[in-house]
Amino acid sequence: MITLSSPSSPLPADVERETHAGYVALLGRPNVGKSTLLNRLIGQKISITAPKPQTTRHVILGIQTLPEAQIIYVDTPGLHRQGRRAMNRYLNRAASSVLGYVDVVVFLIEALRWTEEDQDVLQRLAEFGKSVVLAVNKVDRIADKRRLLPFLQEMAAKRQFTEIVPLAAINGDNVAALEQAIARLLPTGEFIFPEDQITTASERFMAAELIREKLTRLLREELPYALTVEIEQFVEEGRLTRIHAVIWVERISQKGIVIGEKGATLREVGRQAREDLERLLDRKVFLETWVKVRAGWSDDERALRSLGYADPDGQF
Repeated sequence: MITLSSPSSPLPADVERETHAGYVALLGRPNVGKSTLLNRLIGQKISITAPKPQTTRHVILGIQTLPEAQIIYVDTPGLHRQGRRAMNRYLNRAASSVLGYVDVVVFLIEALRWTEEDQDVLQRLAEFGKSVVLAVNKVDRIADKRRLLPFLQEMAAKRQFTEIVPLAAINGDNVAALEQAIARLLPTGEFIFPEDQITTASERFMAAELIREKLTRLLREELPYALTVEIEQFVEEGRLTRIHAVIWVERISQKGIVIGEKGATLREVGRQAREDLERLLDRKVFLETWVKVRAGWSDDERALRSLGYADPDGQF
């Protein structure tokens, strides 16, 4: 569990306030910017990012506490139609499962682009009877902003969205408007988590994710989908944390790619991950990594479960 100082200032103890709290799913196709948006909303990096599909593989909670609202964002894997491997089934089930308990959905799409995968997400929302906010991301990439209004009108015709908010998650443009819209839609109630908590993810989980992020960014196009990271040891010794991690791949040839010539790639992954972990944990980190082969792990349901991939129903 990661806890940091809340950006909001608490009210005096003798001032009563009506508070709102609830769960908000960030849904969309792969690579539309859900994790970038989550990190921007929370103000801290709690979800890894990379310019490749399947970077997010787990449902991650990010907690934003405002003076009068606590928003619990649920970052999800991108919903996609390609691939029938066990990993693909897990990703889609993990993303869809959150619709059973969230209070609001933020459906994230890319400005001036509507794909078949976007349409698939919209269809999955057909029976969701609560508020759906359409967030139109990457508006900063539009040189001629006059093109945006007709696109927004076209999107508004697809469903009766509660709100439509154009924004740019990468630089924060209009993200505050999305935040305010969500806060208005949450049910009245007491805060669910302590006001200084920003995620339910464990430090062990975050360590594995940060290592996988560096691998995803440094390795060639296909390989990141065939690897995962398992933390075998996470030990705190005063101001030092010792982390032993195994990088699992599916073939011997992939092991060589991850290690790199004379170990160069693996050393660089370790250096970048260690620096990020030291910032996150605010203490020194000793990180050791090994690369091992587990043939076909991404299409083996038993292997996926043993490596921490299981949706709330324990199915794929």
